[in-house]
Order: sequence, then structure tokens, then C-alpha cells
Amino acid sequence: MKIALPDSHGRLTDYALTGVPVEGARLGADATRTVFSAAHVVADPFTANDPTGTASVDWDATMAFRRHLIDHGLGIAEAMDTAQRGMGLDWPGALELITRTRTEFPEALVFNGAGTDHLDPAYARSLDDVRRAYLHQIEAIQMIGGRIILMASRALAKVAQSPDDYVRIYGEVLSACDQPVILHWLGEMFDPALKGYWGSAEFDDCLETTLAIIGQNVAKVDGIKISLLDKDKEIRMRRLLPDGVRMYTGDDFNYPELIEGDEQGFSHALLGIFDPLAPAAAYAVDELGKGNTAAFRATLDPTVPLARRIFRAPTRFYKTGVVFMAWLNGFQDHFIMLGGAQSARPLPDLVEIFKMADTCGLLRDPDLAVARMNRLLAVYGV
Repeated sequence: MKIALPDSHGRLTDYALTGVPVEGARLGADATRTVFSAAHVVADPFTANDPTGTASVDWDATMAFRRHLIDHGLGIAEAMDTAQRGMGLDWPGALELITRTRTEFPEALVFNGAGTDHLDPAYARSLDDVRRAYLHQIEAIQMIGGRIILMASRALAKVAQSPDDYVRIYGEVLSACDQPVILHWLGEMFDPALKGYWGSAEFDDCLETTLAIIGQNVAKVDGIKISLLDKDKEIRMRRLLPDGVRMYTGDDFNYPELIEGDEQGFSHALLGIFDPLAPAAAYAVDELGKGNTAAFRATLDPTVPLARRIFRAPTRFYKTGVVFMAWLNGFQDHFIMLGGAQSARPLPDLVEIFKMADTCGLLRDPDLAVARMNRLLAVYGV
């Protein structure tokens, strides 16, 4: 099967698809790694709302995609940045998403993002403002029986004056959590408003602060996800975590190595890239649990160039590539995103994602993917 694809100058070249759709699997409850996919949301393309206005979500398609992830045995990290949280999806929309997922999949492994995004950082005046905002969201999620991922706070980044302020706020907020939570260290490449989070621009200082928070609240911390796209920093922190506290890799550049681990430990996974990679991720981790490390790496290693393309700088626009692949694979009928974010990546990027997805066996129906790619190219004047 062939398709004529343009280069950055519009010149067309025939591309022959060669990929074989990856073999699927379902992870069991006893899987060797805990694997979460941070899941995207499907926009309603027929809304009359402005892209800059209130989000309109296609709830049926959004829930159907979560069913796809659960069918592969993956956990769901709900209402996170992959769902355009704070970048198109506001707190009321996030709470509705969390509530719907909890209602439809009550037995599934789901943790939910709790942050302060209903508090505009411009109106945050004190640490107490931040604390109240965190507690508001935590209470709402816990009222429906939801587990918590404690998201980084733009408001806290604005008002905090020192690492001690982070230690204080996190201690107070964690004390209100009724079950152990996953902390989230989100780097500024994902959200520039979080520059200097934990009270310093230096990794060593930030590491000291986060370890202090965890050490003072071990009973309240299931684990920590770090999204810094730096495997050495993750491994260093992983080796310093207290017993029983998990490292969840958020490194969309180096996840195979980090999940496999070494003689001193390994990372579990909480990844945006596992939204489009769900079948490959489930199969690979299932093989890892059988002791077949070669099959694990043979499945996931070829996906790394694709992940690096999707998450290239400016990294915060990675959601465009994630949703593009969901459209190519038939999980939604359109390539429209909250906030008009489908326009955040140029056509040459989408062309490369298409080719790389084919090479990795991640186009589950190549005929459908080619048809949809041709429709997109027509919009661009090809």
C-alpha cells in the first residue's frame, strides 16, 4: 500500500507502508510493572463554543477510548496534562471527566489529577490561597472515591518564596488525602509556568526538597512521577526513594530502559506516550513479566523515535501528535482538539508521525489510516 506524502516544500514522494500491526495483550493484576496511560480527551467538533471558550467534550468517544486502555489492562491517569488539563480543559470539565470515568469504570485502576487550576495564578496572593485550592479539588475527587495524583501548581510556583514553602504546603495537603497519592514533578518543558518549581532552578536542590516532602509523609505517598526527560536524574532519584515509594517514569524519551531497570531497581510507568502506544506497552510489559526482556525491548525500543518526535520541543504541544494518532487509528471521527490545539504542530511533523507509526506497527488499520491521512493532506492543499 502506498501514499504520496509531501516534504516541507510540498514535493510529493510515494511512501510504501511496511508495518505489521503490533500484537496486542492484556496486562493482568499481577503484572511485573504498574502501567498508567495518561489519557487524552476527544473534543466535540460540532460545538458552537469558541476554541478559547469553555471546553466541549465528546463524552461517548472519550469514554470509549478509556475502555480501549482498560481492555489492555492499563491503568488510567485521569485529567492530567495529556487531557489538556489547564490547556483547554478547566477544573469543572476535569471533575466531570473524573466523575464519568469513576462511574463507568469503578473497578479500574484510575488515579486522578488534583491541582489548583481553578485558581488563576494572577489572583493567588498567599500560600493559604494555594492550600485552599488544593483541598477543594482533593475533597471533590475523594467524595466520589477517587485516588489522587497531586499535580504541580502554577499558583504555588508564583507565590512560594523558598523550598520550605513547598514542604509546608505539600505536608498540609497530603495530610488531607485519605489514601496514598502519586506526586507529580512536571518539568518546565511541559509547562513553562512551572519554572523554578520546588523553590530552585538546580536539580540537586529540587531533589532535596522533594525527598524531604516524601520522607516526612511516607504513609501518604504511593510514588512520584517525574517528567524531566532526563533518565539519569530519574535513576538518581529512584535509588534514593524510601522503601515502598514507587518511581513512575514520566520520561517519554527513555521509557524502555527505565521500565526495564537495572540491578538496583526499576521504574513503573505513567506516560502520555502510552496513550497511542497502549497495545505495544501492554504486550511489552506482559513479555517482561514472563522474563522475555528481549521481546520487551524489541517491542518498545522502535517506538522511541516516534515518541521523541511527538514530544519534541516545544514539548507542551505533544498532545497534538497523541490525538492525531487516535484519529488515524479510528478512536475518533475527526482531528479536532480542545482550544484548536490540532494546529499546534506543522504538517511535516504529522507526516513523520504517520510514517513512524507505520514502521512501529502502531497503525491498527492501515487502510483507514491512509484514507484519513489523504483527507488531512487535502485540507492542506495537497
